[in-house]
Order: sequence, then structure tokens, then C-alpha cells
Amino acid sequence: MNQQAETVLRYHRETKHHYQRYARSSGYMDWRNQPNPFRLYEGIEPVRLPLLSRDPDAGYLHLYRRSTGEPRSFSIESVAAFLELSLGLSAWKAIGGSRWSLRMNPSSGNLHPTECHLILPQMPGLSAGVCHYVPLLHALEQRAGLPPELRERIRDHFGTDVFLAGLSSIFWRESWKYGERAFRYCNHDVGHAIAALGFAAGLQGWNITCLTGLSDDDMETLLGFDRTDWHSLEAEHPDILCAVHPAGTEVPRTLPEEIVTAFRSLPFAGTPNRLSDRPVNWEVIYEVAAESRKPRTEPHPGKTGFTGKPLRETAASDLPAARIIRQRRSAVSFSGRGGITQEQFLTMLDRTLPRNDCAPFDAGLGPPEVNLLLFVHRVAGLEPGLYFFIRTGEPPDHFQSVTAPDLEWTPVAADVPLYRLRTGDVRSEAISVSCHQDIAGFSAFSLGMIARFRETVTDAPYRYRHLFWETGMIGQVLYLEAEAHGVRGTGIGCFFDDPVHELPGLRDNTFQSLYHFTVGEPVEDPRLSTLPPYDHLKG
Repeated sequence: MNQQAETVLRYHRETKHHYQRYARSSGYMDWRNQPNPFRLYEGIEPVRLPLLSRDPDAGYLHLYRRSTGEPRSFSIESVAAFLELSLGLSAWKAIGGSRWSLRMNPSSGNLHPTECHLILPQMPGLSAGVCHYVPLLHALEQRAGLPPELRERIRDHFGTDVFLAGLSSIFWRESWKYGERAFRYCNHDVGHAIAALGFAAGLQGWNITCLTGLSDDDMETLLGFDRTDWHSLEAEHPDILCAVHPAGTEVPRTLPEEIVTAFRSLPFAGTPNRLSDRPVNWEVIYEVAAESRKPRTEPHPGKTGFTGKPLRETAASDLPAARIIRQRRSAVSFSGRGGITQEQFLTMLDRTLPRNDCAPFDAGLGPPEVNLLLFVHRVAGLEPGLYFFIRTGEPPDHFQSVTAPDLEWTPVAADVPLYRLRTGDVRSEAISVSCHQDIAGFSAFSLGMIARFRETVTDAPYRYRHLFWETGMIGQVLYLEAEAHGVRGTGIGCFFDDPVHELPGLRDNTFQSLYHFTVGEPVEDPRLSTLPPYDHLKG
């Protein structure tokens, strides 16, 4: 095993929560040092983007199905709509003298370490260039212009109209609250954002394709990070660059080195704002970030194991797609009552299956590696108990050989890869392993996302991050599914890693649980006021 893989595996092992001790963090909230949730590049005049006066008409199933209609042309209006419905503000919450914003894309602790940058061609209302998106202002900051020759080379390479959307992470935003485990949560958030971009693109008649051949060094060159004077511990670390293109077109999953090299001569403007006065150096995060950097590779194949399997439609929601996106919230508590039907439950699981022609997994991040261990509590028509949902296409005996011998592995339905492991009340177990959080047991169901781990990380250490991205994408699907079916979801990053693995009898790090999620009937806090997302820009 190489040094990079050893470092990544050690980080994961050392940042596990245990019943006897939690992973290291500051242990308190230093509110005076809380990072600014909004990155600005000072010295650049932002270009305000128009807000939607009317949402797209697309119905619920268009979240997943790519439009067969005419794709919208690239313009300031269509790019603005794409950003508003993916990474824009969704509301403000207020209580007493406190006020904070929510966004379309969820974030651990609402801390939002994920930033978005665009590489745009010339289009009506927008100049060609490399831009940073500011959700607070719903605006773009152009950091560099794009010469006509370079624009043509990019267009010729992809063979269609295209712009690029890049995501990056500021680790300090998460480590301020979560300490050493924050690297995990930052990567969850990247996955949420990739899925959010995919859904929003679909509503414009577009698709996104992850450029999985690029290296982190390539991204830093393309987005000007290697020519930016970062404040200490507040740098943006490159994650993924995606091509945004008309649905129905196929594009290369990389950029040639000569195009990347051409960006090195571009001057980049703007000074990143300081996010807090005293960032704390959680050294293990920057160590694992360095050892999990991605080199330039052959692009990952985009194909999955569920091509041709139609979407389950029997529990389709009547809500429009954009409304579902806008009303997504993270539940704080559940009632312990209510629930969902078996058909709704199976539909939610069906939406997490990776399909080549359905958002968000058609972005082509790579082959699926994550399956779901489910704690079923209140699903009408389904016995309470422990279940396993196979997203990765293997037969159940692939998992039977590495789990406890007394598990049933009974199929639930002929057309769904869902298996009952054992029946019984598992509410207390769900609560216990999820850091004693009632939301895991007072829900309709909760789950752990079980990834093929050791082999994946050993073969390619950078794919440690990709595993978390996949779990974040699954989480985003479940968030929207919960809203569509009249309940609510929430991601759970705090869980006791090894006790989770012990429940199905997983004995080593061949598989690891990377993210938890729960869905149920929410209890709203009547003390909170909800305000429109962009009222602060009026007047």
C-alpha cells in the first residue's frame, strides 16, 4: 500500500466517533470567530443576475428525466436560473435578533464550505471569462476574461455549446464547528452540490458531465487558484469541474493539457475576503487533503449497472420540480408519528439508483460504490426492521459472504433490489448508533450509506473524496424525495462508525458507513420566522 492510501485510511480511522470518545473538535462554539458563509473577491464589481419571475413548468418526474424539448440557449437569464435553482438562497430564517440564510443546496451545519466558479463563453448579457458565483448577491464576479481563440478551442474540443462549472471547498468553514471530521462533511457537501447542479441543469434542458480526467492541479490553473493570494487556512481547494451542455449531447470527460496550459497566461483579478480573524489549523485535514489530491487520469467511465431500468412512477408527486427544490429544508426534529407508504418508500429508494439517462447520477462521476443499510420504523405495508438496498448491481450473495450469517436476505419485491435482514423494532438501535439523536428513530426510516471502501481507497486515494460525493448525491435525492412526498429529510454526519458496521456484521474496513440520513414527519419550530431569499436586494 502506498503512502497516500495509508494517510487517507489513517485519517478515516482516527476521525471515527466511538461511544467512549468523539472525533477531535474544539468542543465549543467560538461565535466571535465564526467564518463568513459568503466568499467575495474584493476589487471586482459584481454582475447582478436576474431572478426568476416564474419557475419552469416541469413536473416532479422532470427532476430525473432529461428534457426531450428544446434546450434553452445560454444567456444571462438561463445561467442565472441554473444557479438560482441549484446554489442560490432559498430563504432567510430569523428568531429574536438572529438571522441566517438557507440555500438550495444543503450543508452540514448550514456552514456552506462549497464555492462555485464558472468558465463562460460569450453569451447575451454575459462576457466570456472565469467567474465566481456569489449566492448572497445572486451575482457573478469575473476574475479573468477569456480570449476569443481560447473560447473557440474549448468549443471545438467539446463539439457543442458548453460552459464549465467548478466546485471547491473551504475546509475552515466546517472545521470551525466540527474539527477533524470536517473533511468528511465538506465532501458530503460537494456531492449535494453536484446533484443540485444536475437537477437545475435538467430544468433548462441541459445536462452536466463531470470532467473526471482532470487533475486538481488542472482545476487550480483553470480557475486561477494558483494565482490567488489566499488568507492563511482560507484557501479554496479544487473538487470537480463539470461541463454544462444541451441534453442529448455527449461530451469528452476531460480537457487536453494544451487548453489547460493556455489558462496560465490569464491574469486573475480580485482578492478573497477574510472569513474570520483566527482560523484554527486542524493539521490532519490539510494532510489528508494533500494525500487525496487527484492526478490527471483517464476519465472514469460514465456507465452504470441500471441502464434501461425505468423509473418507478406509481407514487409520483403532484408538486412541480422547482417548488420541490425551493422548499427543501433539513428537519430538526420528527414527531415520532406519521410515516409513509411502502410504495412511497420504494419510490424514494428507486430514485437513488444510478441510471445513465437520469439525473443526478448521469453526471458520470464514476461507477457506483455505495449501498444503503436501512432502519425501517414507520412504513405502512412493510415490517419494521433492518433492510439492505443494493444500488451497485451485485447479487445479494456478494454481501452475504461478508455479513453476519444469521441475517435473512429476504427479497421484498421482485423488481426492487431491497432485502430484509431481520424484523423487529430497530428504533433504539438507530438512535444509539446515530450519536443518540432521536431523529434517527422518530422517523419513518433512517439509513447508513455503506461504501465499498478499502479497495477503492487503496487503488486510488483521491476516490476517498468521490465516495463522500456519491453519498452526498444520494442525500440530495432523498432530500427532494422527502419534500415531494410530504415529509422531510435530514442528513446525519454524526454517527458511531464501528457500531454501525457491527449491526450487519461487517468486520473490517472492506465496507464503511460514510453518511447517515433520516426521513419523517417534521416538527416545525413556531418561534422561527421565514423571510424571502432575496428581499435584501430590493430597494
